Amino acid sequence: MASSGKDLRPLVKLRSSAGTGYTYVTRKNRRNNPERLVLRKYDPVVRRHVEFRESR
Repeated sequence: MASSGKDLRPLVKLRSSAGTGYTYVTRKNRRNNPERLVLRKYDPVVRRHVEFRESR
């Protein structure tokens, strides 16, 4: 099933705030979280937990 442009749970790319270019890909619920997602996750390039912000 192909995802449409206005999908309720779109795929979002989380980019590292450490500037390494490392990314995670996840889904988010657009109805519950309309603002951009920010999660603390592990960045293996700098070998520590940093903030990952949603990029479009």
